[in-house]
Amino acid sequence: MAKKEKRQSVTLTAESRQGLVVKNTGSAYDVRLDDGATVSCRVKGNFRIKGIRTTNPVAVGDHVKAVRATDDVWYITEIMPRQNYIIRKASNLSKESHILAANIDKALLVVTLREPEVPLTFIDRFLATAEAYRIPAGLILNKCDLWDDEDRELGEAMKYLYDSLGYPTIIVSAATGLGLETLIKETTDKISLLAGNSGVGKSSLINALIPGLNLRTGEISGLYHTGTHTTTFSEMIDLPYGGEIIDIPGVRSFGTIDFTTEDVGHFFPEIFKASNNCKYGDCRHINEPGCAVKEALAENRISQSRYASYLNILEEVEAGNSDKYRKGNG
Repeated sequence: MAKKEKRQSVTLTAESRQGLVVKNTGSAYDVRLDDGATVSCRVKGNFRIKGIRTTNPVAVGDHVKAVRATDDVWYITEIMPRQNYIIRKASNLSKESHILAANIDKALLVVTLREPEVPLTFIDRFLATAEAYRIPAGLILNKCDLWDDEDRELGEAMKYLYDSLGYPTIIVSAATGLGLETLIKETTDKISLLAGNSGVGKSSLINALIPGLNLRTGEISGLYHTGTHTTTFSEMIDLPYGGEIIDIPGVRSFGTIDFTTEDVGHFFPEIFKASNNCKYGDCRHINEPGCAVKEALAENRISQSRYASYLNILEEVEAGNSDKYRKGNG
């Protein structure tokens, strides 16, 4: 029988530094130390946020304490208190969530009307997630150079809707440069998360904002009209005009994390505002009498697409809560 390999102990030195996590490389993290040098760090110890189990205990944007070991390897030993963070449901079923980024000023979702078409429900799930974690959010409608008249009408309608809800929406084309000046103003001197499905042109947009960067871009599948992953790991990229962009791999879906039935309406500002006039405090805004949300919907003060997204998330939350109840009482 083979001998069990003895695990090497790690001896830390007294050299401790503050730093900023600027890249997740899978097995390690690149940390920019307070003197400007960047070192590759491993994680030492267990990290938890409010008891939430995550696939990545450390995220890009985290301020950390890094300590050098006697073997000249650097280790992250502590995460400084976070200003905020944003998560999504993890694809790994053994975990609950995956942290997309921490300490961000703005969460921007890049969407396209074609090649690929991004569903409105996906947009609203992202915005609801940003609301849940109290992060200002906005939309970037990319590839407007591909639009026909019908697309243009839809794009302008989407901009009007989301602008009116407090989510600044920018129509841009990475190919022609249209709208880039507005995007530059929106991201100057901020740490901005750039999220989106694969194929929506995140890398092309970043290349347009930072000439000479030459991030790899992917082709759109002709069969499925979806994009291919070109960003493998999350990375913070300095902007030449001030500020940083956090580029993350393409996100296929945003599942709800620890939402309650009462929470869902709070994460749709227009529904929350209208709900103050509902007859019942626990109104779900489906078929209850005296529902001010349904009245606002009938009067077009709440859009049908947003209400459909609300119902979609509510159904998922209620199904999840039902599953938890059965498991807890089985």
